[in-house]
Amino acid sequence: MGIETTIQKVETRLPLVSTDYRTISYVTGPLLFVNNVHGVAYNEMVSIKMPDGARRTGQVLEISGDIAVIQVFEGTQGVDVHATEIRFLEEVAKIDVSPDLLGRVLNGTGVPIDGGAPIIPEARLDITGAPINPYSREKPADFIETGISAIDGLNTLVRGQKLPIFSGSGLPANELAAQVIRQSKVKSGEEFAIVFGAMGITHREASYFMSQFEKTGALERVVFFQNLADDPTVERLLTPKCALTVAEYLAFEKDMQVLVVLSDMTNYCEALREVSTAREEVPGRRGFPGYMYTDLAMIYERAGRIKGKKGSVTQLPILSMPDDDITHPIPDLTGYITEGQIVLSRSLHRRGIFPPIDALPCLSRLMNLGIGDGKTREDHRAVANQLYAAYAQGRDLRKLVAIVGEEALSDTDRRYLRFADDFETRIVGQGEEGRSIEETLDISWDLMSGLPINELKRVRDFISKYHPNPEPEGEL
Repeated sequence: MGIETTIQKVETRLPLVSTDYRTISYVTGPLLFVNNVHGVAYNEMVSIKMPDGARRTGQVLEISGDIAVIQVFEGTQGVDVHATEIRFLEEVAKIDVSPDLLGRVLNGTGVPIDGGAPIIPEARLDITGAPINPYSREKPADFIETGISAIDGLNTLVRGQKLPIFSGSGLPANELAAQVIRQSKVKSGEEFAIVFGAMGITHREASYFMSQFEKTGALERVVFFQNLADDPTVERLLTPKCALTVAEYLAFEKDMQVLVVLSDMTNYCEALREVSTAREEVPGRRGFPGYMYTDLAMIYERAGRIKGKKGSVTQLPILSMPDDDITHPIPDLTGYITEGQIVLSRSLHRRGIFPPIDALPCLSRLMNLGIGDGKTREDHRAVANQLYAAYAQGRDLRKLVAIVGEEALSDTDRRYLRFADDFETRIVGQGEEGRSIEETLDISWDLMSGLPINELKRVRDFISKYHPNPEPEGEL
């Protein structure tokens, strides 16, 4: 009886391996609807044989009875509903991983496109992944030095954190991403890698990134996933998942500190909306699918640290806010999931300040876990608080000057006004040169020395040690 049951199971599985379906009933956008299928699973990979013999790849999106919905990565142009053959491969989407991926350029699905030697895989992993079990999750600690003062000094990026950058059309988000990839580092003696997932970028942008990485030698520690604007839209949905799978492998199997830069998440969400529209789903806000929050959470929550593991996965996703609207569904949902945000300013960009980071709306909720004595410097938190307070006061005084003029201000108010200008040009507008955290803090003290000492209430305990001129001034 047991043998007969086993034979029946084998016979049931054989058609899935040997039979090609020619039962396509409907084609729309990147989707195929196939009838009379049996034993098909959600997310199963599909091989599609075109009438001319060419092969394409797809994935099962949905199953309803004996109907399967397949999204085709290379698009459905040229599909003949009568002659095209469908074969279900009985496995989910996977990617080959190996330490040899460092320094390589891959397409959005993880296939090398740099003309280098074939990669001999150490393992083949499911790209879907899963959020880290909360019980196994270790809280983020220590910081990643990006070399950018407005991030390191004021909104520190902590290992295991997810800290998005909110950009806008025409703002230099790509230049900022390249600078972060070139300059980022961790404590000496630790292995550090960067996984860069570029989604929907132009050929010019891809050329810019490659020239930056090759010129500085940064490519040696980068795994570059490159999905171009003219690549299949559906491939864009796989790019961040492939990138994070490689990052998890390097972090939790090879004990590396891994920074994942994803740009541009807006292109990913647009691809998600395109597939949702093709499926004729009921749209949510601005036409995006109602499950976009869940989809983004499945990506962002793959960042973190695991108890007992030395490595970490830190995420720096970059997204463009349509019309600079921070309430748009993409930045809005991202803000709910992630632990802060870095916001780029169009007004600073117009003034030629790079990187144009608007300090006031920026936030790193986990900053305190990665700074302080033994990690950065003992005065780090106090300096950041004082800079924020003084800059906010200077910004408020700019509005007052527009009404009453600068002549109506007191001497102290004029100092705050000058401080706001100097803060934007010296701290924020550092250009393309990197800075250590010590340099950032020293420049901050130099800026604060332009304010009366009795105004520096938040750094009172460190004035005697770090202030360039700790002697109190006369009565103003």
